[in-house]
Amino acid sequence: MSEQLSGSELVALVRRVFQPRPGEKALAILVDLPDARIPDEPTWAERRAIAAAWVEELRAHRSELGLDTHLVVYPNVHTNNGDLPERAWLHSGGPLPSAEALEPAASISFADLYATHPILIAITKFSATAPLKLAAKKHPIRAATMPGFRADMIPALRLDYTEVNRRVNLLKDLLDRAEGADFRFDTPAGSCALHVDLRHRTGHASGGLLPTPGVAGNLPSGEAYIVPYEGELPEDPSRTAGVMPVQFGAEIVRYRIVANLALEVISEGPKSREEAALLAKEPAYGNLAELGLGVLAAFGVKPIGEILLDEKLGLHLAFGRSDHFGGQVGPAQFSGPDAVIHIDRVYVPETQPDVKVLSVDLTMADGSAVALMRDGEYAVGF
Repeated sequence: MSEQLSGSELVALVRRVFQPRPGEKALAILVDLPDARIPDEPTWAERRAIAAAWVEELRAHRSELGLDTHLVVYPNVHTNNGDLPERAWLHSGGPLPSAEALEPAASISFADLYATHPILIAITKFSATAPLKLAAKKHPIRAATMPGFRADMIPALRLDYTEVNRRVNLLKDLLDRAEGADFRFDTPAGSCALHVDLRHRTGHASGGLLPTPGVAGNLPSGEAYIVPYEGELPEDPSRTAGVMPVQFGAEIVRYRIVANLALEVISEGPKSREEAALLAKEPAYGNLAELGLGVLAAFGVKPIGEILLDEKLGLHLAFGRSDHFGGQVGPAQFSGPDAVIHIDRVYVPETQPDVKVLSVDLTMADGSAVALMRDGEYAVGF
């Protein structure tokens, strides 16, 4: 497969993902810009070039698509899933500026952008998923977020998303009915067990289709996900507890989790000390924010080292911000805007070869158990 979408493929992609409605007139493709604090690097520059090329292709196919397409730029927010700035800039053409070169007088508010562009695609360095999910609850927009997108992800945009969506919704239904999930991991240092409390929560489906205003999600996509119960109800603490292993290079960090919060690191090593210091400095980082179930590995998709795609392959667990998924932890729980983060840990052999997912079992509301995964593979029939 080529690593470039043709104009006709882009039109088909927009139509399939968003299903534009009568009266909708404009599509915005968003990019974030480097600055003195976060300087440019090749993959980021390539991502902005992809976005600009898509704008030009969609403009050339304006009569076929039925929408005006605009490139919109804004200063990067220095962290994944941090709040967006108040203002953005419509880029009329030519080389993209740095963040410092933007003219304040030429800007528009994001609220005005949402009012005039009901469809948005964010091809950014730092994930805009959380703020766009929250914006979609207030404005009649729908947004596809593509943080870290690279040309080698393009084949994943060509998958049969009718089948992807079917599998995702089957997993969402299981998460909706589950009250808990029990994990058994095997590591060179021994086994780890983790219970995740799923009471008082419902699942979400991200199957690559965003036809309804008021929603935002990743593209490429292919996962069901749920926020673990975080203990916000009076006299009903979260039951999430146990040990969660995460492999960083050759080192496996083991987090001790109590009441849905990673309280300490019980492993030894440079990365373990680094993670322990981060938990001490930023307790909200240790909030268990997501249980995700990706499906794209079954379609032959391989990890490439970018979370946007890799998390859609299989099981993943995330720390940090959860309010954009319906949880309780948001920017106010972090020390400052730049500290806000939602970070996924993906449990597939290519990303964590020394952490084996022996089993995942769901406990259902009626007390029955469902074998969700065995030896890293889904045990439920698709």
